Amino acid sequence: MIMRKIGALALSLMFLTLVIKTSYADAAENPAEPELSAQSAVLFCPDNGEVIFQKSANDRMKIASTTKIMTTLLTLEEAEKDDKVLEFTLDMAAEGSSMYLQEGNKLRLSDLAVGMMLASGNDGANAAAVTIGGSAEKFAEMMNKRAEEIGMNNTHFVTPSGLDDENHYSTAYDMALLMGEAMKNQDFAEIAKMKNGSVELIYPEGKILSYTNHNKLLSLYEYCIGGKTGFTKAAGRCLVTAAQKDGVTLIAVTLNAPSDWNDHINLYNYGFSLLESVEISKESLSVEVPVAGTGEKIKLVPDKNLTFVRKIGGQDFDIEENVRYYIPKFIYQPVMWDEPYGKAVVYLGNNKLESFLLFPENNSNE
Repeated sequence: MIMRKIGALALSLMFLTLVIKTSYADAAENPAEPELSAQSAVLFCPDNGEVIFQKSANDRMKIASTTKIMTTLLTLEEAEKDDKVLEFTLDMAAEGSSMYLQEGNKLRLSDLAVGMMLASGNDGANAAAVTIGGSAEKFAEMMNKRAEEIGMNNTHFVTPSGLDDENHYSTAYDMALLMGEAMKNQDFAEIAKMKNGSVELIYPEGKILSYTNHNKLLSLYEYCIGGKTGFTKAAGRCLVTAAQKDGVTLIAVTLNAPSDWNDHINLYNYGFSLLESVEISKESLSVEVPVAGTGEKIKLVPDKNLTFVRKIGGQDFDIEENVRYYIPKFIYQPVMWDEPYGKAVVYLGNNKLESFLLFPENNSNE
């Protein structure tokens, strides 16, 4: 609990309940669940961790090149610390899709991310694995460690590219968790939404490699903000994407889906018809605290508004927000206007939505 410039009196825990009433005059009836070609699928809301739709979402499946979401994330995280120049060697070469690297080419580590996400370059994935981990095997250990941190409990990585291996698998749900984590990385999100991209090699100097993103959903669906394709004969068509509409972000995953583009569009249309983004002003979450010895009160206000995603109701309804304020009984002068005087923790049902620092509101005209 963060407290500064507070008097010596013991702090109190104040529990208040904030009831927000919202009206929807013309809410649509719940739509029918989508029918999919996919063997396994999930529609996931990363903002609240809710599964909106699932079809065998926890079945272990081959995931083909959607594996490169993890490889790209680790590559960008390493490049943020040290965006080193690497030289492509023959031991980094791989069968299958390629970003067209040749022996002796030199480029920055971060540039591999573009080739992996757009062209699905297996050569780029191998180059990243060897450069970061020293070998594909050591890099796989890093992938599995990161997967554990994310909560991917039914996932095991063996290769950086996603080429078939009996011990290389994941689930639709786990891949949704991975995509949610990856999209928090600004560089990843920027690359994932590119329809076209290029890499300028350091050697040969000035040579440019250009790529078109395999993720056609970026063109087929206006709200798509990124994704990764995958295919092998054993895995079938695999697709992991993210979409955003009216403040709501969703992630769709389909594994072994002959009609994956349509599956994702149907999933998103279903999800966006059920959900809405709600914003509650920081003023609504404010609380007053007495100033010791003055008879006056100071309003403590969060440092930002609260935004969250919820299901749309079919009629007028109340949302009960439980707000726990960790604040002092009194504030002593002089008031430190730029310092937090406690925090507010906001819950929706049993779920913790967010925690806010509380700052004194200065109404002075000075």
